[in-house]
Amino acid sequence: MKTISKEYLLLFNAVTDTEESLRQLREKLVAVQQQAEELFLEETDPAKSRKTI
Repeated sequence: MKTISKEYLLLFNAVTDTEESLRQLREKLVAVQQQAEELFLEETDPAKSRKTI
């Protein structure tokens, strides 16, 4: 079995860590986008903006 060089392991681990960071950032961005859309819809929906007496 051939051993993997230190350089390859260093690069592979850096790429793997970066992929995970990007995945987490994407999840956060999607969640914030959904919150922003909900806020926008709440403000533009006349039925939700009416106050009942």
